[in-house]
Amino acid sequence: MTTRRTQARILLNLSFPELAAKYAALPCDGVGLMRGEFLALSIGTHPRKLIAEGGTEAFTGFFEEKIAQVAAAFAPRPVIYRTLDLKSNEYAGLDGGAAYEQKEENPMLGYRGCSRYVAEPECFRLELQAVRRARAQGFDNIKLMLPFVRLPEELRQCRAWIEEEGLLRQPGFELWMMAELPSNVLLIEAFLPHVHGVSVGSNDLTQLILGIDRDNRRLSAQFDERHPAVLAGMERIARAARARNLPVSICGNAPSRYPEMLETLLRFGFTSFSVAPESFERTVAAVAAAEQKLAAEAQGGR
Repeated sequence: MTTRRTQARILLNLSFPELAAKYAALPCDGVGLMRGEFLALSIGTHPRKLIAEGGTEAFTGFFEEKIAQVAAAFAPRPVIYRTLDLKSNEYAGLDGGAAYEQKEENPMLGYRGCSRYVAEPECFRLELQAVRRARAQGFDNIKLMLPFVRLPEELRQCRAWIEEEGLLRQPGFELWMMAELPSNVLLIEAFLPHVHGVSVGSNDLTQLILGIDRDNRRLSAQFDERHPAVLAGMERIARAARARNLPVSICGNAPSRYPEMLETLLRFGFTSFSVAPESFERTVAAVAAAEQKLAAEAQGGR
């Protein structure tokens, strides 16, 4: 097993709570991305149908149980739970989904993330209640992250609901946002006052900055997180966050796919990396090597 020797934090991306105990044995710094999507798919029923039929406790109780399961496995290390980011076609596949979802030609750019929360706050609040109840069990290591935040006003509205649920006043609570849109890059200073941390989603950020569908086989060869335009976006986000003394992470595939990027990201000011568990060992080694190089440069420049 890797012996930790990095200044930057190395966290894990986690989709299945049942694997939490296994991966918590790694000497990582916690969970930088706990995805909620697989929990919703496990329930199998559209949240609006559950609300309409008075079945909200089944949703909230299940989410509470699974979030607490991960928090217990990793405690006292942080677990950053990302609220649901299912796309409309994925919601439509749930029981009752056809009655609530409209067909979209491009779901990736459609009704998702915080735009959906603002339009359907009752569904969003079910998740917030599940997080609050899991924290009430004593797991104050649970944090919250919002995905696909298109506009600062969306973030402000979601934060207001989070405050109404009492989460912002709780010890150790942090609100994070994903930075994965060109609007996040260009207007980063307008988003940062409302959050405690930022995590770059390199997959969507690369798609949207380059205008490339990474699943399109004709274009996939051009999909590259190392492109200067993408790196310029990441640099702007990281430097703005560090100017406010906020932590900045990355939870996309870029560090695992291209470990040579880590030196560049550290130079930008990234403070943590959240990776798939199978990439943990090599990410630690790559970050340690990059930090040693930067330290040697700093020493030589004195």
